[in-house]
Amino acid sequence: MCQLLGMNCNTPTDITFSFEGFRRRGGVTDHHIDGFGIAFFEGKGVRIYQDDTPCASSPVAEMIQSYGIKSKNVIAHIRKASSGQISLANTHPFMRELWGEYWLFAHNGHLTHLDQLLTKPTFTYSYYRPVGNTDSEQVFCYILEQLRQQFPEKPSKECLFATIQKLTAHISEYGIFNYILSNGEWMIAHATTLLHYIIRQAPFGEARLIDDDITIDFAAVTTPKDRVAVIATLPLTANECWKQLARNELLMFEEGMIVARNCPDETDVMSIKDALALAAAVGAAPESVV
Repeated sequence: MCQLLGMNCNTPTDITFSFEGFRRRGGVTDHHIDGFGIAFFEGKGVRIYQDDTPCASSPVAEMIQSYGIKSKNVIAHIRKASSGQISLANTHPFMRELWGEYWLFAHNGHLTHLDQLLTKPTFTYSYYRPVGNTDSEQVFCYILEQLRQQFPEKPSKECLFATIQKLTAHISEYGIFNYILSNGEWMIAHATTLLHYIIRQAPFGEARLIDDDITIDFAAVTTPKDRVAVIATLPLTANECWKQLARNELLMFEEGMIVARNCPDETDVMSIKDALALAAAVGAAPESVV
């Protein structure tokens, strides 16, 4: 099973601490060795870095750690290939333009029989087409194509959230669909199986990584007005209270807080053991994880 990392904040923030723990899951503390990618919004622009080698040993990842890029919206992904060969073209996050702005998308899961979705008479690829051959990029193009055809001009974020929720529910019928999506203003996260988040705000305290012997005192590197939401497949720290998304829960984050939510049943939370068993059954995960 691939793993996801997202960050949404109210002020440009350095993701170095979270990325240090996350990247170790790409070959040291876990088996996600089929490439990685990370993208940072900077205004209307995007800095995107990808590599088709293991993240834990990638010189590209080393460069990112030393760079210390600050951003209000970041998406990262480490890949365990279940659809499509190992290549840069199949490396997440994927990026496309819609309504004059960049959109980023990263997916963790496994979708099957997508031909039934993509060959319906009601759907045609008229603008967006996949470059690689992953299920992830196919459904990203599907979502953007549907939005572009329904809305010639950019609608309100409330309308967007409602429309994306309907598209997500439909795509989820085809398998495991955990994802993070952002246009640089907001970030949407959806869980079929595993996805967690934490919102850090004053009073800030210490955090200790699960995957490395590193501790940080956020009080020393933040201001009282800072607010940072971090989304990850599995919690990155051992001494903080992460919240797990329920199955089929959809969240929209903006300025480091939740601004929209759709949750059919907040008590329907999948255990890590069951989620990994489901992923392993479709060839999307090893038998063990951090």
